This record gives sequence, structure tokens and C-alpha cells, in this order.
Amino acid sequence: MSDASSTPLTILVLVKHVPDAQFDRHIDQSTLRMDRSESILSELDEYAVEAALAIAEERGGPKAGNQVIAATMGGPKAVGSIKKALQMGATSGLHLNDETLAGSDATATSRALAALVKYAGNVDLVVTGMASTDAETAVVPAQLAERLEFAALTNASRVEFDSAASALTISRDHGSESLKLSASFPAVLSVTDQANEPRYPNFRGIMAAKKKKTEEVTAADLGLDASAVGAAGSGTEVVSAEARPARTAGTVITDNGQAGIALVNYLAEQKLI
Repeated sequence: MSDASSTPLTILVLVKHVPDAQFDRHIDQSTLRMDRSESILSELDEYAVEAALAIAEERGGPKAGNQVIAATMGGPKAVGSIKKALQMGATSGLHLNDETLAGSDATATSRALAALVKYAGNVDLVVTGMASTDAETAVVPAQLAERLEFAALTNASRVEFDSAASALTISRDHGSESLKLSASFPAVLSVTDQANEPRYPNFRGIMAAKKKKTEEVTAADLGLDASAVGAAGSGTEVVSAEARPARTAGTVITDNGQAGIALVNYLAEQKLI
């Protein structure tokens, strides 16, 4: 019987190419979809990459046969998110690139990602961020666990890995309370921005990433029917979108000795007190 602690792990970390939060978001009125021309790796996914790398390193890292596959779905530019993950230390990339995926809501996305995980092979652990910084639904990790029939360890603020038992224990914080959950592999793990401190790609990592391979696959490669993904496979639909109205000038209260009373009256009129 083989020792569990010596068996290499295959970890798949999901990363997403999202609009840069430093810029205003825009909706393409012709498609009613978000403009993704200025996109980067989702900041919350950097914590997922760090968690995946830390677990693999606890088991001996790539030298011991442990793999961290950075996977994404999206158009050609989405490969940029994989590139960043490879620079951080992921061992390879997997890019689901197919026009039929455009317009997928959370349900269709989890369906496609579940097929991508199965395509990757015998995956022991799927790691995600707590949410994407564009849609912020935070439901895909749980949906993915259900589709894969994996244990769901979501919204982890702390992660403890038992290398010998191939098991995870997480802490999920709720205000002043903390809930501990444990599960063995296979599992889906989603981490919050409190779980760790993501590493910065160093020069060695950037150079090493150039030699790492990224495989590109289509929906057909995964056995996905076009009607099951994209707008056709989604249960939600965007019917209209408008630009946010410009901010109007606020109310200025000049202190002439009665500013306190004027402020209270204003708050009362706005039903704020």
C-alpha cells in the first residue's frame, strides 16, 4: 500500500482575466457584455494561486512530481492570467478558448469548468478565489464542487494542509466567530484575501515561465455541446444596460452659526435619522 504523503498531487487553480479595477467598467452596448479590452489576472485569484503553490510545496513541489495547473476559460487575451500564474510558480497552463462560451452566466461557467477539470485528468484539488472581481457572484466554487462530486471547502480565511493524510482543514470566519471544516481529497477549495500573502513573480520565475507549456482546448475537446454553454446554456440574461449617471453636486451647508441644525434637518429630510 503506497504512502499517501509520497503520492504526487495534481492541483488545478482556476484563474480569470478580468477588467482592471483601476479603470471604469464599460458595457458593450452591441453585445450587452463587459468590455474586457483592459484586463488582468483577478486580484482575488492571486490568493488562490498562492494557496495552490503552498500546498504543492508542502508535498515537495515539482521535484516530487506535484503539479499546479493554472486553468482559465475566455478569449485569446485570457491567456494573460495563465502567464501571471506561471510566473508565480504554476507548472503548466490549460486554456479553454471557444467563442461559444461568450455570455456564460455562473451556471454555464461552472458546467464548462467542471468539464475542464475532468479533461485535466486525475485532479486531487481545485483551488479558486472567493469570487471574481467582475461579476462577484461567489457561487461558482460551490457549483463546481457539486458537479464534480468533490468536497466543498469554501471561503477559507486560513488553510492547514495535512501532508500525510492528504487532507485540508480550513477556517471560515463569520464576524466574531470562526468555523472549522475538514475534508480529504478530492476537494474544491476557495480562499479569501485573508488566507495568505501572494508572492511576486521574481526574475527567475518570469524567465522560467517562458519554457512552460499552456494547452489550448475548445468546448468540443471537452465534449461540451454549444447549447450547454454561453448565452444558450445560461439561465440568466442581460436585457439592458445603461451607463451610470454622472454624479450631481452635493448639498453644501455653510456654517453661519446654525450649521448643526441645518445638518440635522437635512439628514431628517433624507430619512437618514
